[in-house]
Amino acid sequence: MSTTTKPQTPGGPKAAAVADYLDQRTAVGKLVKELARKIFPDHWSFMIGEIAMFSFITLVLTGVFLALYFDPSMAEVHYPDDALPVTMQGVQMSAAFASVLDISFHVTGGLLMRQIHHWAALLFMAAAVAHLFRIFFTGAFRKPREINYLIGFTMLLLGLAAGLTGYSLPDDVLSGNGLRITDGVVRAVPIIGTWTSLAIFGGEFPGTVIIGRFFAAHILLIPGLIIALLSAHMIIMVFQKHTQFPGPGKTDRNVVGYPAFPVYVAKMGGNFFIVSGVLALMGGLLSINPVWNYGPYDPSPVSAGAQPDWYMLFLDGALRLMPGFAEVEFLGFTLSLNILIPAMVIPGILFTFLGAYPFIEAAVTKDRAEHHVLDRPRNAPVRTALGVAALAAFILLGAAGALDLIATHLHLDVFHVVWAFRIGIFVLPVIAFMLTKRICLALQRRDRELVLHGHETGRVVQLENGEFKEVHRPLTPNERWTLVSFHNHKPLEIEPAEDAHGVVRPGYKKDLRIQKLSRFFYEDRIEPVTPAELAAAHEQHAAVASGDQQRQLEPSKH
Repeated sequence: MSTTTKPQTPGGPKAAAVADYLDQRTAVGKLVKELARKIFPDHWSFMIGEIAMFSFITLVLTGVFLALYFDPSMAEVHYPDDALPVTMQGVQMSAAFASVLDISFHVTGGLLMRQIHHWAALLFMAAAVAHLFRIFFTGAFRKPREINYLIGFTMLLLGLAAGLTGYSLPDDVLSGNGLRITDGVVRAVPIIGTWTSLAIFGGEFPGTVIIGRFFAAHILLIPGLIIALLSAHMIIMVFQKHTQFPGPGKTDRNVVGYPAFPVYVAKMGGNFFIVSGVLALMGGLLSINPVWNYGPYDPSPVSAGAQPDWYMLFLDGALRLMPGFAEVEFLGFTLSLNILIPAMVIPGILFTFLGAYPFIEAAVTKDRAEHHVLDRPRNAPVRTALGVAALAAFILLGAAGALDLIATHLHLDVFHVVWAFRIGIFVLPVIAFMLTKRICLALQRRDRELVLHGHETGRVVQLENGEFKEVHRPLTPNERWTLVSFHNHKPLEIEPAEDAHGVVRPGYKKDLRIQKLSRFFYEDRIEPVTPAELAAAHEQHAAVASGDQQRQLEPSKH
């Protein structure tokens, strides 16, 4: 006797009833069904963006806890004589600094939350920068993803702003000196600098309102903007096809991968617990920003070996390298170029380059097609070289932010170290660009040789005409697909300056500038293998392989 059983709903009848209730009133079932069937490609680098997102979630959760106990006031208080740490007892300080000490020593789990929050901020910025450069090097910013690229780029800038405002909240010596540098940079702006500083600080530095203003920006304005942009970023990513690395069967018209549910839901869940677990371990085991060692803010002491968090270190390094005498008088105004150039011009060039690059590349290629298959960095040598040059400058400026430590630990003259970095900031990016471009072109030549001739086997045979040839193992179709499936951009061709009647063509000078830029990008390139070249190479190697097989059969006949 056979019986039929009804399929069990996950979660039981009550969960099914709740799901049915919601579906009838919101039609959420259709959305869940579509999202569950959404196909996502599989590659480890796609997890970098998730690390940034999960770090941000950790930041929000720990930030809510800290906001409950933090006092964003600059009112002067005396730390209690019976409170920890002993070194701060009776010391005059701001209420903000006193609340940070109270969180660290008297609130259960407070120090752990503070340190998890700080480590999560560092990891968030590291993952965001890595994610941005992954997108840059693989060309994931091309149509139709320019807007999503700008959203991600804006989130990176907001992350810097969140770091600045959050780092300044404890009102200790280290963060206070950082705020003093910020005030100096703002005041260096011609005409409006002084008024802007007075507006930000509510009077002369440091004023009595900056901690409260930064607190509001840090917990409300900036996180709200990041959450809004992150939501838009994810929605656009879901509705567009996800990019994928080149491989067999992968084209701009499909996505090869696994469904969101259950594969990627499980992966994302595991990734979240790994990120949050590692941050919890770091917060519990690795001390960071012990403000009680620095003391409350006082403009008189400035400790040596003081550096900001790593993502702001390049600004500090640029300020250290700029000569102090670079000031000029113009129309009665003092232009402090020794501050404007390192603190505004250099970051402005770097961030403008990153933000505008997708549109620069679109202009020099005139490419209007949609791209869902990523580039291998070697197939875009100038783009890759520019990215490496920008990274080299960023890393060098970051190292310059610790040049005093480099000098003291390596027993070097600090002035020699400064001049070494000053020369390096002009030389290293150029060397990095040239070397990276040459490496990319060499890797393209190697790929071309592999497609034509296959893998070397190390076996040499003698042909019937006495010629010696090495036997090559041909590539599999999957290997060949990866090496040949890329776009071959060429320098732009433009119309003549004058038409047939000798009339100057409007827009010729603009087209000429774009053509020169296009030649810079694509004049040095390796042509892809043509079908005729591939057929000829295979015919040649087939003859070598047949001769080798014949020689192997001859001994067996005897």
